[in-house]
Amino acid sequence: MGSVSSTHKPIIIRKRSAVFARISLPCTLATSTDSASDHSQETYSLVNEKSRYRDREEPAPEKPHPPSFAAYAPTQDNISEAAVTAYQEFLDKFPEYRLTWILDTLRRSDYGRLDATGETYVDYMGGALYPESLIRVHTEFLHRSVLGNTHSVSNSSKLSLKCADEARAAVLSFFRASDEYTVIFTPNATGALKLVGEAYPFTGGSSYVLSCDSHNSVHGIREYATHRGARVCYIPPTTTGGFELSIAKNVLLRNRPRSAPCLFALTGQSNISNTKNSLSIIEYATALGYHTLLDAAALAATSTISLSDCPVDAMAVSFYKMFGFPTGVGALLVKKSFLLRLKRPWFAGGNVDVVQVPGNVVTRSHELHEQFEDGTINYLTLPAVTDGLRFLSAYLPFLPLRLSCLMHYLVSSLSQLRHDTTGTPALRILSATPSRRLKSVGDQSDTGSIISLIFLSPTGAMIPNSFVEYSASKLSLSLRTGCMCNPGGAAAILGIQDEMQQLSEGVTLRDFERAVGHELGVVRISLGLATNFQDAWTVVRFAGLIAAEKTRDVLWDHYMDAMGIGIGQAI
Repeated sequence: MGSVSSTHKPIIIRKRSAVFARISLPCTLATSTDSASDHSQETYSLVNEKSRYRDREEPAPEKPHPPSFAAYAPTQDNISEAAVTAYQEFLDKFPEYRLTWILDTLRRSDYGRLDATGETYVDYMGGALYPESLIRVHTEFLHRSVLGNTHSVSNSSKLSLKCADEARAAVLSFFRASDEYTVIFTPNATGALKLVGEAYPFTGGSSYVLSCDSHNSVHGIREYATHRGARVCYIPPTTTGGFELSIAKNVLLRNRPRSAPCLFALTGQSNISNTKNSLSIIEYATALGYHTLLDAAALAATSTISLSDCPVDAMAVSFYKMFGFPTGVGALLVKKSFLLRLKRPWFAGGNVDVVQVPGNVVTRSHELHEQFEDGTINYLTLPAVTDGLRFLSAYLPFLPLRLSCLMHYLVSSLSQLRHDTTGTPALRILSATPSRRLKSVGDQSDTGSIISLIFLSPTGAMIPNSFVEYSASKLSLSLRTGCMCNPGGAAAILGIQDEMQQLSEGVTLRDFERAVGHELGVVRISLGLATNFQDAWTVVRFAGLIAAEKTRDVLWDHYMDAMGIGIGQAI
């Protein structure tokens, strides 16, 4: 249960067929989320207005919208009356959404390619979308600058080093870190976590404590721990992921440091269960003598993090998760005192001063952060990190409020969907849902902006995720299926922890799926900086297609044909 998608066979991408031209998503569909039967007839017969006008290369007729609609609305001109009505009803129910109108302006200025291509993107946890202005600024900088390898004293090298120092300062400022911290640039959050794992001084008396609901990059540190004789202690999850604070404290207390260093790794936000773990437990673990490591890869994209308020020893982030560009750059924000406890198991160019060859003498770089940056850092893209953090700082305060509105709308709408033939639920939401509704800019949500679910057949059986993924891709909807590299979180919300305990060495994903009797994983919808109401409404429309027998059968037959399976056969 890693990053493997739940698809059993390769998806064959074909030219959009007449079948999918007649079943279309964007804003031309039903008028109510509660009427699956009416929805079925409408979605089956209507032709996508946007696609039709694009094919004919003629401008779509403009439709008048109420004045209040224009400022916040989807950016296409040819919006259906159903979309207008749905949006007005949404604003009536969530008037606080209007406080985030600046993000609608951002959608039009920096993410117009979404509407131009007709793609609905709801995989922000997989990777945020880059803003076009950030690319323009960075491209212009590269166009007029000469940048060289930082390991020199030339003018070009000095400029690169200056940009790297500015990026470090920007990262520390963004996360409100004091001067006791430094920044180590890594390929991603995984690289940052690996750096801690490989260099942490685990011994026979050490403990490595972590939550079951963690990314594989956090689980992977246990390989370093067990190799050096340390205990690995898991905090059990709840049925919706995360953990109970009292139980976590008991695990930490039972395995607290005595004579050897111990490490506690906390997942700030789960990438599959949507839970946010209380950062207060870091203070508790520190008081017991643990070193603390925070995986903030999922948390940092939509939440404010202050290392002044929560002084963790080390924190890992990936910048593409936060603002989409650049990929290949992450960071470890780390206390200098903690770095002094870490011992690298090797050295490389850039992090040493003198190396005896042949021999065993090695003198590390005098700059502490350089001792942990292997080779040449990604100096050409570090200026984009600085600009990206400035960009995100302007919009992040508005994001939790907007996502709160959209999450409450999605949870309510999806939970109400029923099969038109049996009246049974069309899906089941497995992830944690927000318990409170935000009302003001600057408030922070108690969960993330993820919905992990499975679709159900009219008889209540799980519909294969591979079918959902294929149908979504053919209808220009970017979502994610699988276990999200989080096997513990997936097992918890899917209720297969007992089956997880039965795994043996050498087991494959196919073996595991055969044991449980169906594909493993969930369908994940994740929202982010550029998400608007139209995206959320499109997700509900897509779910409605699966809830309606007529459209589901058409989608299923096309999926079976694409998979090379005879129509009518079961998977």
